[in-house]
Amino acid sequence: MFLENSRGKAVKKGWIEVICGSMFSGKTEELIRRMKRAQFAKQKVEIFKPTVDTRYDENEVVSHDSNAIHSTPVPNSSNILILADDVDVVGIDEAQFFDMGLVDVCNQLANRGIRVIIAGLDMDYRGKPFGPIPNLLATAEYVTKVHAICMHCGELANHSHRFLQEDGLVVLGEKESYEPLCRSCYQKAQQRPKQSPTPTQEGN
Repeated sequence: MFLENSRGKAVKKGWIEVICGSMFSGKTEELIRRMKRAQFAKQKVEIFKPTVDTRYDENEVVSHDSNAIHSTPVPNSSNILILADDVDVVGIDEAQFFDMGLVDVCNQLANRGIRVIIAGLDMDYRGKPFGPIPNLLATAEYVTKVHAICMHCGELANHSHRFLQEDGLVVLGEKESYEPLCRSCYQKAQQRPKQSPTPTQEGN
């Protein structure tokens, strides 16, 4: 994290990394891997996630493969600036659920010399750019796009298809509500009628 400038002085260098893709593509898994490597290197780390995301655990970031790391849930992006004090690396999961102020927050952190690692969906269930992710992609020094496997044909998937009849943009759910699809299968799926949620699914 410390580099020498042309005069030989140590300068703390910060940057932004974005890990994006569809659901079930391994975004959180990759975020956890990078954060644990930083911890192994004895760097000070802090991980944040939106308070709205309580699917697996209220206080941990958990991947679909059940890997976990402790995190701090926050209601909005401004809280991250307050809490990310005296750290080397900041991780942010499910970044698409944060407000647009997250872009400025991440840039301020990077300008302080902090490495910022962000994971989030780049598209919503409609195939549209999701929340602050597009602007973060434009701002980041490093971008990693990961892919799931299409549930219909086995090709690389980059769409998160919601097959339940729900209109809200943010509907928390997993395999009971969403499936990863490639472009072709996603277009076909959009033409099929949606399923009605069962009583157990309505609470997700």
